[in-house]
Amino acid sequence: MKFRILLIFVIVLALGCKKEENKTSSLLHYIPKETAVLIKINDHQAFKSDLKNNGFLKELEGTKVYRSIHEKIKNLDNISPSSEGLLGFVEIGKENFEYIYVTDSHPNFFQLDNAQNISSETLTYENRSYDKYVLDDISFFSLEQDNKIILCSAQLVLENLIRTLKEIKTPQTLQKLYEVSSENKPATLFINSKYGDAVITSKVLEKSKIKISNFFDWISLDLNTGQNHMGFNGISIANDSLNQFINLFKNTNPLTPTTPQLAPLNSTAILSYTFDDYNEFAKNQQKYLDRSSPVDTIFNTVEEVGHIFLNSKKGVVLKTFGSENLYQFLDTYKKESKDYQGNQINGLSSSEFLNEFFNPLIQGFSANYFSIIDNTFLFSEDRETMQTIISNYKNGATFEKSPTYLAAKTELAEESTIQFISSSKGIEYFLEEDFSKEFVLDIKESNLSKYVFAGQLVTDNSFYHTSLMAERVEKEVASNTTSPLFTVQLDADLANTPQFVTNHRTNKKEIVVQDVDNNLYLISTEGKVLWKKQLGSKIVGSIKQIDIYKNGRLQLAFTTNNQFLVLDRNGKEVEPFNKTYEGGNLNSLAVFDYEDKKNYRFVVTQGSKVFMYNGKGDIVDGFTYKNSGSQITNSPKHFRIGKKDYLAFMLENNSLKILSRVGKDRVTVTDKIDFSNNDIYIYKNKFTLTDKKGVLHQIDEKGGISRANFNLNQDHGIDATSNTLVIMNDNILTIKGKKVELELGVYTKPKIFYIYDKIYVSVTDIQNQKIYLFDSQAKPIPNFPIYGNSIIDLADIDNDRKLELVAKDLENSIIIYKLN
Repeated sequence: MKFRILLIFVIVLALGCKKEENKTSSLLHYIPKETAVLIKINDHQAFKSDLKNNGFLKELEGTKVYRSIHEKIKNLDNISPSSEGLLGFVEIGKENFEYIYVTDSHPNFFQLDNAQNISSETLTYENRSYDKYVLDDISFFSLEQDNKIILCSAQLVLENLIRTLKEIKTPQTLQKLYEVSSENKPATLFINSKYGDAVITSKVLEKSKIKISNFFDWISLDLNTGQNHMGFNGISIANDSLNQFINLFKNTNPLTPTTPQLAPLNSTAILSYTFDDYNEFAKNQQKYLDRSSPVDTIFNTVEEVGHIFLNSKKGVVLKTFGSENLYQFLDTYKKESKDYQGNQINGLSSSEFLNEFFNPLIQGFSANYFSIIDNTFLFSEDRETMQTIISNYKNGATFEKSPTYLAAKTELAEESTIQFISSSKGIEYFLEEDFSKEFVLDIKESNLSKYVFAGQLVTDNSFYHTSLMAERVEKEVASNTTSPLFTVQLDADLANTPQFVTNHRTNKKEIVVQDVDNNLYLISTEGKVLWKKQLGSKIVGSIKQIDIYKNGRLQLAFTTNNQFLVLDRNGKEVEPFNKTYEGGNLNSLAVFDYEDKKNYRFVVTQGSKVFMYNGKGDIVDGFTYKNSGSQITNSPKHFRIGKKDYLAFMLENNSLKILSRVGKDRVTVTDKIDFSNNDIYIYKNKFTLTDKKGVLHQIDEKGGISRANFNLNQDHGIDATSNTLVIMNDNILTIKGKKVELELGVYTKPKIFYIYDKIYVSVTDIQNQKIYLFDSQAKPIPNFPIYGNSIIDLADIDNDRKLELVAKDLENSIIIYKLN
């Protein structure tokens, strides 16, 4: 029963996970031996992003315990470590935990330039100088030692460290766990049970027997998060000289639990213990309970002890590989027997024997009834519970088919020594049994109703593989639906619309987006922020993907207000494509690949200036159009009609220049056109654009112009392919001449997508926050409109031939939908 307490304990710790670091064993030298909880953070940025976008932690943000821990360590928001660091919690005084943080020192470690209400002073203790900072009325202390920087939330912790630094010896067990911890996960959690009990002392009831130190000696858990998932995976170690719970399973092997196959579908939780050798378990139990001899061998064929929780009702499962001896024992206590759906429910005159024979696996359970299914004995405290178990089993409505179990199963090993799976209702029940009313009410304020909680321990020689998790249960998505996959919150409001780009390693799509602080984000298919890069200014227009080295590895190319940049997959600048232009005011980058051979031409326009670069970043001398004589209003366009290439430039003086590859006039357009705020397209083999009066202009290859007055408003939008013209005017969407009247609103320009031989047309009503999607016949795609705040991007991001779209969600977040 105590394993569920371990799960709850780590969840409490997860409330406070909020900071940073990497992997250098020497850092352990600066951690006091009394540290109860230690967090090693391998990737500062990934860890911070994972926690920020973790749905489970978001649900807990309103709790007092979360706020208190966050308040304690919030000044760590003002640091920027460049390498690994350790964050430890040490008890100073009863139930008061202070942090210590250690990492490699570097010049830009503190990020205090924008901090307000800050003061500092230098103090001395035992001839060592250290700094005290007060930031927003919260103090913290800093010491530099051996090229390391040490932060503490309490002066006493730091001064104790200064005094005892030469005496600190890292526990051997911690050193070993540290050395084998994952370097590929954002963080690893280490718990010293000797000091860990105090972490939850104030949260448990006085009558509770919960003590973490009774369960294990040390535990090491790698953090594994997703947007709807928080998991910990690692190992637990017991001390053979102590009566620790997991020593009960020493020298046994795990089995596949059968409790999920017997528990009713609507069970709030299940808990199972398995062992392949009852005699070994009995020896371990004898030592654990300090008995003079092992218990009777009546139960020596038992290989699983399971618990079924049905709200406030309980059931117990004993799985055996031979039932005769046990049945004979129970028969001596049988007082009545009644048939129920082909199974006998037997009343018992003695009900405490399970507590005696299987202590501490079973405690406080009254075995008043039993029944048998195959070689498995079922026990209950009342007849109704037994009937519920039997009827569900007969109808195939068992826990193994529940969304709760199915969600947890994917994260757990098939065989286990201890397995615990619970819905949120089950967790609330366990909390109420052992934890204070105040703490329980605090947790209940969170919306955890859609979460599954699970824990597993698997014996492996002298240690135990340990897994703990909280997973959001999503209902099975029916076909012909459009459902949100995830949202991602940025550190600031969006500056542009998100778009998909290709991950050349997986051939799946990822998302790029920029915030108003000029941070560029790359976000994975699963909603994880892979990296964030600070740019000098806002990106202009869209980001293009290129293969500059012609090796299948893709880069991101774009312009900002004053720069032309190319970034690699990891967000690093690709030389020499980091060009800066004095005065700024660049248009969106144009990328031309005339013959689809990756012999790129990059065109940067600034006012009337034109800069064309080749794939090496050099100016193309053969391109003669260096200055347009008038400001270029839009990014230049490249078109191919037949075997000829055309480069189109729209100028502020209402001139349209259509040039050849070398910059000479290829089509002469004599008329002046008062361009609308739309691009130029090729439609029906003609250069097609509109003016501010809503007139459609089409220009052939000889310069001939035809016009069609559509009487469009000045702020109309158009998009076009070779055979499809789409116009958005007020609330009227026209696709290939077919009109659709939408509700009154403020609409974006239309956008055409061609995916899997099908055309999709999208517009977004910014005023009413609705995204519309139509086919080429102006018929709406089922289940649209959906919620959204921007122009969308549409693609099959995971190659399952089902489409996803990305759009702005809130001001500081994006949302991804899946079309099923």
